[in-house]
Amino acid sequence: MSRLKLAFIASQDEEALRAKRELETKYAHVHEKDADVVVVLGGDGKMLEALRHYIDKSVKVFGMNKGTVGFLMNEFSSKHLPERIEAATLVTLHPLRMRVETSTGETEEALAFNEVSLLRETSQTAKLRITIDNTIRMEELLCDGILVSTPAGSTAYNLSAHGPIIPLGAGILALTPISAFRPRRWRGALLQHDAKIKIEALDIQKRPVSATADATEVRNIKTVSVEEDRSIKLDLLYDPDHNLDERVLKEQFSP
Repeated sequence: MSRLKLAFIASQDEEALRAKRELETKYAHVHEKDADVVVVLGGDGKMLEALRHYIDKSVKVFGMNKGTVGFLMNEFSSKHLPERIEAATLVTLHPLRMRVETSTGETEEALAFNEVSLLRETSQTAKLRITIDNTIRMEELLCDGILVSTPAGSTAYNLSAHGPIIPLGAGILALTPISAFRPRRWRGALLQHDAKIKIEALDIQKRPVSATADATEVRNIKTVSVEEDRSIKLDLLYDPDHNLDERVLKEQFSP
């Protein structure tokens, strides 16, 4: 008999709430603050919300898909849940830390488990300067935007922007332009996980740019610094035959 203390949380979607009620009827559970494992019911948005909420707590997270995407989730089943969790494989994620200075001199910070993205705010293309580890690597990039992706986030917005899929243990971040206009042929870069990335918005009065760390947006930015924060870790649990490494690999061979 499993001695794991489980807690269940769900998105506000009715199907997710119905699944939560079913599981709470079937299995003993505790309040989330007392749990060893929190079972998250919903889609990837709910999972990212949960990761931010538990970022300073010693708890493991087991997600089950009751949303629309669910790349970060296991398949939903109400059967043998404690046994599934006991047999699950562990994946540890480290977030990106975004530090922003706005055009008015204000500073803000936010964390991202998927990506930090910069986007133009008007019809004018963004004009950006890219510095890696204190060396300017691109003096001027005209584009709709650019993003820095973690391996876990590489199959999300990064993939839609034609960025590379990154295996979880690769120790790499993806720097991917969004609709690059000049230099037109630049397709981005792969960086070591400990790279210190600085992106400056040029001509900010004419070409305002916003920055978003997962769901946290800051508008009218001047500079954005991004680096992986290894002092923070989140432990996710996955079914052995459907783990996150396997899904990332499958995505690389999908038609």
